[in-house]
Amino acid sequence: MTNFGNVLTAMVTPFKADGSVDYALTEKLAAHLCANGSDGLVIHGTTGESPTLTHEEEYELYRVVKKAVAGKCKVVAGTGSNSTATTINSTREAEKIGVDGIMVVVPYYNKPSQEGLFRHFVAISQNTSLPIIIYNIPGRTGINMLPETIARIATLKNLIGVKDAAGSLDQTSLTRQLCPANFEIWSGDDSLTLPMMSVGARGIISVVSHIVGKEIAALVKAFHDGDTAKAREIHLQLLPIFKVMFITSNPAPVKYALELTGWPVGKPRLPLVEPSVSEKEQIRKVLKDLEKV
Repeated sequence: MTNFGNVLTAMVTPFKADGSVDYALTEKLAAHLCANGSDGLVIHGTTGESPTLTHEEEYELYRVVKKAVAGKCKVVAGTGSNSTATTINSTREAEKIGVDGIMVVVPYYNKPSQEGLFRHFVAISQNTSLPIIIYNIPGRTGINMLPETIARIATLKNLIGVKDAAGSLDQTSLTRQLCPANFEIWSGDDSLTLPMMSVGARGIISVVSHIVGKEIAALVKAFHDGDTAKAREIHLQLLPIFKVMFITSNPAPVKYALELTGWPVGKPRLPLVEPSVSEKEQIRKVLKDLEKV
């Protein structure tokens, strides 16, 4: 089974001033992230503004990033949708392109039952040979995939793990208890990386790793090496950036932070907007305190 590593970056999608995708900068940023702490990259997820991208843009991003990292980083395609058929179609295209795996968000807006969630993932599993990561983020989808359902899905042939953004250590604990030992859990919240590892998560699918990738990797490594004091020290050092990167809707803060650190990835596409003047000042101060600007 494919090893996706401890730290994956949920990568932003760079845009030009006219709002089109900047594929050249995408290639450079992907290579940079791979060289600075990331074991893998998740493309076309929440942080990549997937709801505003066309399928043509989505597939070209997969091609560009795959070429840019050339085996140095795993490439995980965010093919999920609230339509099972659409998810399967996108997954088939991603598989043709040659990505390493897919991340599939729990269907949003239509609020399926737990049985509907299970059948959704069964259908996807039956239509791809790619490793699949579940993405459970109730705050955005409106539905929480329960640990018992995750455990049912974990028995499917190519379901390898979950990005857990439910925000509950009890839920993470129960998921770890119910699922096979080789079923991975990655934190979906940067600030919960260390607490979640303490109850069985492997690492993080991160936003903040765009800015502090090496530090995030060091935190996770310290924990796995048994140096919990060092892991805690790094966690507390990074706590301000964990918080400020979500001061308004992701990925607006991290896009602004990237701009400040020399990566002009552009503004978010509507309906998302730039951080306010006050929010920008707070982001800038945290980066300055961390000596990133």
